[in-house]
Amino acid sequence: MQKKIVTLGLQGGGSHGAFTWGVLDRLLEDGRIGIEGISGASAGAMNAVVCAHGFTIGGREGARQALQDFWEAVAFKAPFHSMAEDTSPLVGEGLQASTAPALKALLFLTRFFSPYQLNPFDVNPLRDILVSQLDFERLRSDCRMALFIAATRVSTGTLRLFRTRELTLDALLASACLPTLHHSIEIDGEAYWDGGLTANPPVLPLLHQCSSSDVVLVLLHPSPTPDTPRTADDISERLSEIGFSATLSTELQAITLAKQEAARGWFSLGRYERKLRRLHLHSIDSPEFMGQLSSLSKARREFSLIRALREEGKNQAGAWLEKNFHHIGVRSSINLDRLLP
Repeated sequence: MQKKIVTLGLQGGGSHGAFTWGVLDRLLEDGRIGIEGISGASAGAMNAVVCAHGFTIGGREGARQALQDFWEAVAFKAPFHSMAEDTSPLVGEGLQASTAPALKALLFLTRFFSPYQLNPFDVNPLRDILVSQLDFERLRSDCRMALFIAATRVSTGTLRLFRTRELTLDALLASACLPTLHHSIEIDGEAYWDGGLTANPPVLPLLHQCSSSDVVLVLLHPSPTPDTPRTADDISERLSEIGFSATLSTELQAITLAKQEAARGWFSLGRYERKLRRLHLHSIDSPEFMGQLSSLSKARREFSLIRALREEGKNQAGAWLEKNFHHIGVRSSINLDRLLP
């Protein structure tokens, strides 16, 4: 079987990260894709670490099982489950199903009260899930995948990358620490917030520190909207989408420009220029499907939504493999020119 090696960049987006679960499940199931490294922020970081941990313990099937166990726990563990109303069909109307009243009330209150007021004991169900499912000591010592987990320094607003040998429970929680819902995570005296604020996901580390020439981005945010938002809710939702996508757009523009400059050079090419020349970018996403989901749905945890996202991710990954597997190692499967400013 012909095997091709790639790196993965996994976007964050709350429960929409279940789409990435489906993508990873399909890539692991296929068997022709080897994964050298993964970068991620927020839900992307969760998927990256859970996948790498499962692979370390039990290979491809171990990674698939670990991802399933994680997302089922997210869907059914209180208080997530108690805030969800699992009454909707899988797709269509179900994607726009109403958010549970308790969750709506909580999200409304975050506009006026900080998590230090609303959640003084910093209750975070994710902590219990990760403690029960991940062995960070074994991950640090035995994992052969290069991991790059993004978090944001509160004091400076800059990116901090936690690599495989640095990963801890707090480092992973820092990457998914939404400042409106959770207390900041302190590590060695430094406070951190969600990594999606500064890199969603980080791409440059995959280029600098991995040997694979192919980067596959798994994207969760919808593509450009044709209509200008006019209601308060629509404006707020679009601002959120732009805020969590802007860093990736800027990074990809810079990489594309640098790749063009490297392609023009004929002499004195350094290691970085040579890597840029042979860099191939790919993406797996579902803009139409994601466009049906409101930003509030990122906080929904009912299993019908999680399952629908997983199935869509698996279908899109399967379609991408069928269309683009032969492009891996040869050329980019996305139009780089459209990334330029």
